[in-house]
Amino acid sequence: MTSADNRPLRPGDIVEVRSAAEILATLDGSAALDKMPFMPEMIPHTRRRYRISRRVDKICDTIARTGSRRMYGTVYLEDLRCDGSGHGGCQAGCMLYWKEAWLRRVDNDSGAGNSSEESLANLEHLARAGTRIVRELGGEQSEVWRCQATEAFSASTHLKTSNLAQYWRELTNGNFGLLRFIGLAARGFIMEIARRVGLLKPLPLRGPGSKSMPVEPLDLQPGDLVQVRSPTEIAATLDEDGFNRKLSFDREMLPYCGRTFRIKDRVRRIIDDTTGRMINIPKDCLILDGAVCSGERSAGRWFCPRQIYPYWREAWVRRVEKPDRT
Repeated sequence: MTSADNRPLRPGDIVEVRSAAEILATLDGSAALDKMPFMPEMIPHTRRRYRISRRVDKICDTIARTGSRRMYGTVYLEDLRCDGSGHGGCQAGCMLYWKEAWLRRVDNDSGAGNSSEESLANLEHLARAGTRIVRELGGEQSEVWRCQATEAFSASTHLKTSNLAQYWRELTNGNFGLLRFIGLAARGFIMEIARRVGLLKPLPLRGPGSKSMPVEPLDLQPGDLVQVRSPTEIAATLDEDGFNRKLSFDREMLPYCGRTFRIKDRVRRIIDDTTGRMINIPKDCLILDGAVCSGERSAGRWFCPRQIYPYWREAWVRRVEKPDRT
């Protein structure tokens, strides 16, 4: 092997997901490597080629809310997301974590490791068995869902905001070019100082009263075209704490104001990262295609690559009618 073969994978590298037999050899009895599960939703990608979109050397903590977490030997492949098919139809659409041991560069013996039907069946059986776990919740033993999002905390280690190496790593690992890195780092530094002295509030918008404003339902469906309302219009729908029926409007959503998107999904059920329980959502809750958390405006979570889908109320968008074709 050359020194290039041994270097960590970088954005832009072309890789092939290893065969079922090779991946099986890396997993423990809970279908995990370094506490990160290989999930049933990932099996269709075996033996296929993708481009590395980003290294995952750090993530935001959505479980203990401690800020950022250090992750090792993990990457994202293009925009491959979990479809929830192996987890009760969860609609969160999380990016899939890929351990480097599950991948190979295409120029390194890429034709090896064909999967037998038996290996595929064994991998599927192990991965599906790993989707459920018994945890103590509220003093009782409960069987709940287990996925990469619920295990991300245990598969990573804590990072202090003051740990400067985590930011430098985002430049040297290829995630960002120099000019963009400098711009984001400067803005993050200013915002972090503002947060610490109390000038930057946790939520960017607040409403006029103790209750969010009721609005007429739009009954938006996947594929519908919508425009995100202005910050002033959205603020009018929020309560004094910045929520609309317990759903907050996050700072990462501000850049999308005024822009047009298609509805990707109406979210009715998601797995709670903290407990593993399935949460049913009876109220309007939307995902917009292409509108994701950038990790560039979130205090304490700078440069997070997770690209989580924010959830939108219908009150925060307006329907865009398709032009008539004559």
